[in-house]
Amino acid sequence: MYGTAPSDTEVWEEWNPTEESVAVRGRHRVAKQRGGLARSSTVLGVGVIAAVGAGGMASAQTKPPVSISLPDSVADNLPDVKSLPGVGTLIADLAGDDERDDTPADRADRAVAAAPLTMAGVFGADAEKGATGAGEALRARILQQAEHQQADAEAEARAVAQKAAAESAAREAKAASSAAEQKAAAEKKAAEEAAAKKAEEARLAELAKSFSLPVGSYTITSTFGEAGSMWSSGHHTGLDFAAPTGTPLKAIHGGTVKSAGWSGSYGYRTVIELSDGTELWYCHQSSIAVSAGQQVSTGDTIGRVGATGNVTGPHLHLEVHTPGGTGIDPMGWLRSKGLNP
Repeated sequence: MYGTAPSDTEVWEEWNPTEESVAVRGRHRVAKQRGGLARSSTVLGVGVIAAVGAGGMASAQTKPPVSISLPDSVADNLPDVKSLPGVGTLIADLAGDDERDDTPADRADRAVAAAPLTMAGVFGADAEKGATGAGEALRARILQQAEHQQADAEAEARAVAQKAAAESAAREAKAASSAAEQKAAAEKKAAEEAAAKKAEEARLAELAKSFSLPVGSYTITSTFGEAGSMWSSGHHTGLDFAAPTGTPLKAIHGGTVKSAGWSGSYGYRTVIELSDGTELWYCHQSSIAVSAGQQVSTGDTIGRVGATGNVTGPHLHLEVHTPGGTGIDPMGWLRSKGLNP
């Protein structure tokens, strides 16, 4: 038929290779393959797959599909067709009845695989949340990350606030405990002091039963330590009980009469020594009723008030000396015995 023009009666048909094994020039031929897809060494196969994945841009129009075969060396290096976005719907029949056992993640992966190329970079988790594009998925992830950071910041702030509140409560509790302890300690101390005072009063009251004031009716005219030129030492060495001449003088406590007689500026004087060595001096008496070596008891009359010696009027000049001979304040000593001059 070469060089011969077609006649008006001849009908020309468009060449259409089909699966009936129409021969092709060169090394390539068409062979029937299972599943509607074949292998070929041409780049046409890759172009067809890419065109279909881009959203069905390539179309067979009214022609029957053509199976293309590829050498194994090329086919083995091609990506899995199910992983290409947009191609998933073309191989839905491969899933079969197994879809009934799919997990939500499997269904999300199929949704991504069936989506157009604009869903590249969209994970299954993004698809489950309704993301349909890489930009939207990225935005959703950023928002989710911001929410997590905000939640972490709020949790940290709550932890800091709780710690501060706990520390403040601990300080307040410690302060309250300290105040309560101080109050309890003060109350305890006051109670102990009151008890001690009461006990001392009871002791002195009991002790006073064995002691007596030297004069029944008197007036204190001079106290221990007063300064004045009328005393040879320059200060008063005793306690003066002013009373009328002849007023009885009593033994303050039981003891032994150490001396009784005249003693210069002291006039008539009686010295009584107590069991602990303390000496009591009764001076300026008008008369003496005891003698040296005599034992006396509390309240015994030992003499009478007078104005003998260096005096300005009738009175008892009482001095108290320690066992070592030191003169002390008679007022303090009497009070230590439960007496109150």
